[in-house]
Amino acid sequence: MFGVNRTTNARPREFATATMANGPERKNSHMDFASLGLSEKVLKAVEATGYKEPTPIQAQAIPHVLERKDILGIAQTGTGKTASFVLPMLTILEKGRARTRMPRTLILEPTRELAAQVEEDFHRYGVNHKKLNVALLIGGVSFDEQNKRLDRGADVLIATPGRLLDHFERGRLLMTGVEILVIDEADRMLDMGFIPDIERISKLIPFTRQTLFFSATMPPEIQRLVDQFLQNPVSVEVSQRATPAATVTQKLVRSGSAAFEKRETLRGLIRSAENLNNAIVFCNRKRDVAIVARSLERHGFNAGALHGDMDQRARMAMLDSFKNGNLTILVASDVAARGLDLPAVSHVYNFDVPTHADDYVHRIGRTGRAGRTGEAFTIVTKPDGKYVSSIEKLIDRKLDWVDGDALPKEEESGGRRKRHADKDDRANKGDRADSSNRPRRDDRKKPAAVAAESEENPREERRSKRGQKPRENRKRERDDDDRTGFRDHVPAFLLRPVRAKHSSPT
Repeated sequence: MFGVNRTTNARPREFATATMANGPERKNSHMDFASLGLSEKVLKAVEATGYKEPTPIQAQAIPHVLERKDILGIAQTGTGKTASFVLPMLTILEKGRARTRMPRTLILEPTRELAAQVEEDFHRYGVNHKKLNVALLIGGVSFDEQNKRLDRGADVLIATPGRLLDHFERGRLLMTGVEILVIDEADRMLDMGFIPDIERISKLIPFTRQTLFFSATMPPEIQRLVDQFLQNPVSVEVSQRATPAATVTQKLVRSGSAAFEKRETLRGLIRSAENLNNAIVFCNRKRDVAIVARSLERHGFNAGALHGDMDQRARMAMLDSFKNGNLTILVASDVAARGLDLPAVSHVYNFDVPTHADDYVHRIGRTGRAGRTGEAFTIVTKPDGKYVSSIEKLIDRKLDWVDGDALPKEEESGGRRKRHADKDDRANKGDRADSSNRPRRDDRKKPAAVAAESEENPREERRSKRGQKPRENRKRERDDDDRTGFRDHVPAFLLRPVRAKHSSPT
């Protein structure tokens, strides 16, 4: 299929380093897209989007992809990584045609949002490729609709690992024709437990494929996958690993450990923010996402929630609302921490300190993108000290603290602390009537006859209050009923008169 024959007894892998963090071998200064070897259709689409010069990872990766080499890309989100494989794939796919249920290329993404975003990029840059078929296989969408796309033949198949295997097990998908395999956000795949699925998928694809492997970090498990999947890859690294952007101002703020105290601190940070256009609030747990979003809404903020348990249409609608500016604050889990194209986020708030230091870098990477400035605040409670130390060790710097007492205090009612204060104030001011002056229930006035009767038979008094008849009357009515057993529901044939039989004369 390609010019390189691959066997299971391949020679030891050797990494041809295209660029490193502090010494790039291939520079992109004064370089344009036309010099990278892309086709005319792709160049016209790129020009229509307004991009003039490729980013470092694009300039270094695209020529090697067109040469059909395996790629190991180490790059943070926001570096243009997606276009570094979308553009050359479009050029390669201009030749040939997909067959029914046999995709030509496969792109694996860890989340539905990332998969949907890659689909958008293919439609944007493939606007001049009229016959290009792109299929998206993600959860939360009907199988029937996805099957129709597969039956038409997919030049590009973008999928999450779980839904891809679902289609394969149903017999709706053959992967023997895959020429290019892209594994995106590999370290995120590791965090979400998708590595066994990826290993299984790779065994279903011809070993002669071209593999493009992208990750923001390189833990030992990811290195093992690189050695397993890639053959003589070209390593492209454009920045130091786990390095926050220099344009992001990072602050820590202390808070009480109680959930309502953290929510109050968050509201104070948002109210004190300067030039807040929009913001993302990150929570560690999905259930906290919904709680924090509802709390912000109750206090007058334009907020919405985004987490993995939401329906796919609801998730995409929430993202679109945030991108279009109809939503100011997006409360999200780590599903929004990587890869999403949200270029103009001005503030990021960590409602919870992330337990993994790498996640902190990805979260605050949602702001300060494309040379913009941004601000990131992390709410820290007493038990979070070890996580903060891990973050400071990773980024190799000490973070500054914000005085939580200087944040604006809440004046409006509705907060938990405010409700308790109002309750105490009412008690102190005497708003509540003195219970000693209230007549007791037993001392309230009753008619004399009723009082006397209740003294003799208190049970009958309770029955009379409920509208029930005295027990004697109810017993008398039952005795007067001549339809004992059937009452008012005696069958009609039992009510017919019976003629007496006369004996015959002897």
